[in-house]
Amino acid sequence: MALTTLLPVSTASADAENTTTTGSITWAPCEEEPSAECGKLAVPIDWAEPAGPTIELAVARRKATDPAARVGSLVINPGGPGGSGVEAVYGAPGSYTEELQRRFDFVGFDPRGVGRSNPVICSASVYNQMPHTVMASQADYNAWDAFTKKLHKDCRARTGPLYDHVDSVDVARDMDALRAALGEEKLTYYGISYGTLIGQMYAELFPNRIRALALDSNMDHSLGVKGFLDTEAIAAEDGFDEFVAWCENDTSCVLHGKDIRAIWKDLLAKARRGELYYPGVTDRPMTELQVIYNGVLGNEGPDWHLLSEVINTLAGGPPPEWLPDLPGRQPVQGDVAHLPTRILCQDYNLRVRSYWEYAALRYSSARLAPDMKYHPYPIDDMPICLNSATTNPPHQLRYTGSAPILLGNSMHDPATPLSWSANVAKQLGPKAVLVTYEGWGHRIYGKDKCQTDIFDEYLISLTVPPQGTRCAVGTPEESVLKRQPQQRTWPSDSLSWGVSH
Repeated sequence: MALTTLLPVSTASADAENTTTTGSITWAPCEEEPSAECGKLAVPIDWAEPAGPTIELAVARRKATDPAARVGSLVINPGGPGGSGVEAVYGAPGSYTEELQRRFDFVGFDPRGVGRSNPVICSASVYNQMPHTVMASQADYNAWDAFTKKLHKDCRARTGPLYDHVDSVDVARDMDALRAALGEEKLTYYGISYGTLIGQMYAELFPNRIRALALDSNMDHSLGVKGFLDTEAIAAEDGFDEFVAWCENDTSCVLHGKDIRAIWKDLLAKARRGELYYPGVTDRPMTELQVIYNGVLGNEGPDWHLLSEVINTLAGGPPPEWLPDLPGRQPVQGDVAHLPTRILCQDYNLRVRSYWEYAALRYSSARLAPDMKYHPYPIDDMPICLNSATTNPPHQLRYTGSAPILLGNSMHDPATPLSWSANVAKQLGPKAVLVTYEGWGHRIYGKDKCQTDIFDEYLISLTVPPQGTRCAVGTPEESVLKRQPQQRTWPSDSLSWGVSH
């Protein structure tokens, strides 16, 4: 089984290294953000037919603030799937240190199937027929089986031939075309969350074209559906445990002194009975899934004060001055709906063959996460992957290059657990170094000075920390990140890997 997994990767890598790309980008001030430059890069829809039909990738750039100290181009990706690299460049001054901005041109692109790069779209009229994603019977499974056949047919017709070519291998090939168009001999890359999978695939395909690969809060592409759901359930429960421990010990928590787990259990029960409403949303009751979404999103920053206020409000307490919007999938307005989950379905095999297989997976999650029950991201996404082929099957990574790779993860990440990054480090071998932040939340860059300096020094000078490096909580530096104005969404350093909120 190991050989059947690895041999195709080796062949693909050999083919990729022999590929040359001669695309170019014409830069002009971005209409949305004139302080940045924007352009387009043409790439083939199907990399197996490089001379065939093409699409244009949207690209943005902020030039190094000190041209005399410039190292080169730093390609960044904020995750998703569905996260915009163009908008990540727009927000770079508030997301990266001044030293890194001084040294690099920041370059981002909307991956194929995302945002401004031929997004995967479906008819809103079809998308809005989507059944509830948490199944409770074989009849629910049958409804999803029928719906996804209709959905994928409609989305393929709306999106065009790109619909079958949006996995992370395709995106990694696009990124190499971008590297060449930028005039860089080797790639310097920083990817967060789902953006780490792009970097991992690049390492397999183009091992000798890497200058620096910094992967923050990693996906684990070796996981099957049970391993995926189990590890995510553990991460969700761990985040909730950390929140409860904070609230029990911090008098500023609005729930301090109360039985938080009992309150949470009651909220889930009310949601299942259709008796719970989110403030300001009176036309439909909250689902259990949406309650659990709040529990995970409140741990991504984390923002425990806000999470405690949300829970208190749902339990009948007064609403705070500000509440995030109701999380999870909502009916869409207009003619089309975006479907970034298509990318996930092509990268992972999350299909189940019957309701009973699905129920067994749910039972396993509930056993591992007695408070949270399951992780909302994969539960919300996996039914959409029915009747959808996995074109980039999960496998053990194989990296044959010489450049060291830097990985990072927090101990308590509710979206991409530390176990994922540890497993990726093991697969990549001794050339990969994992930095563990002994704190909380999703994305470690910028949270404390220790790991931020490590990432900066690696990207700028290729300095690699020792194996086993850990960064303690408590070295913040306010100038590291100049936070952007708060928006009506949970405070989080990047999009969740599974679904745009």
